[in-house]
Amino acid sequence: MKAKILMVEDDPEIARVVRDTLLRDNYEVTWATTGLEGLEDFKASSYDVVLVDLMLPEMDGFTLCQNIRWRSDVPIMIISAKKEDEDKVEGLQLGADDYLAKPFSIIELKARVESLLRRWRRYQGVEEISQKVEYLHGLAIDWHREKVFLHNQELSLTTKESELLKVLASNPHETFSKSELYQHVWQQADIEESHTVTVHIKSLREKLSDPVKNPFFIQTVWGKGYRFIGERS
Repeated sequence: MKAKILMVEDDPEIARVVRDTLLRDNYEVTWATTGLEGLEDFKASSYDVVLVDLMLPEMDGFTLCQNIRWRSDVPIMIISAKKEDEDKVEGLQLGADDYLAKPFSIIELKARVESLLRRWRRYQGVEEISQKVEYLHGLAIDWHREKVFLHNQELSLTTKESELLKVLASNPHETFSKSELYQHVWQQADIEESHTVTVHIKSLREKLSDPVKNPFFIQTVWGKGYRFIGERS
């Protein structure tokens, strides 16, 4: 296979044409029909390119792009009937690498996918930073093995606690609202109350021995949410 592509598109006619064309060109294609399904597929596997429609059920394309970019630098191309400049700018600001307006030529789509792949492979060819990151106050995160240590002792984190720490630590000093964290970690579009996130953050802080008033790692931004402030050692 040339590459693995995740396509998130709720229009079956467009999706089938794109999928069948890419399959004939020896790409491996996963097709999701909703934003939440696309996020679930993305978190379950690794992809070389992601194609995202903006008008999606359950989670719109803008939000999906944001969630993917929090987790990965994989190339994202928005494919949408929305042609307003504001939509294009917003999509690119949220981390998309390209924007293709509907209706589009399948030849142009293939050319853009190949261009994204070339840039992505050049980027991957650059030596990556070590997967293990160490911080002051004894915290170490091994991204490759998905393990967290405090003063050389491995911590027993729940899946949700690990996901919360990952999204926060992967985006240092960026403030995430409770709604954004709930949406990303629990993979649900809306949050009726913030108690679930609060409880898990509290538990995570306790395991990290992170004081609330003068934190080393997770800081509360009052009225907004949380951010990771750990300093690398």
